[in-house]
Amino acid sequence: MKVGRKLSLSEPAGYCITVQGHLDETWAEWFAGMTITIEHNDDGSPLTTLTGTVADQAALHGYLGKLYTLGLPLIAVAYREL
Repeated sequence: MKVGRKLSLSEPAGYCITVQGHLDETWAEWFAGMTITIEHNDDGSPLTTLTGTVADQAALHGYLGKLYTLGLPLIAVAYREL
């Protein structure tokens, strides 16, 4: 993956975070307004993707901790250009 700008631990960056399970739009405020998208695997099980700008790396770790606390297994975390 080629990143168009130098990343920093303390600056905003875009991310897509995918977890196994269902997390509806009512959780958007808890995840600082990230867009929440629900898809389904071939077996019908839900996958949730949170997409948006994360304030910094500490906030990213906070989001991952919240998802862990909710019992949603992590599938992927991907950087995306802003």
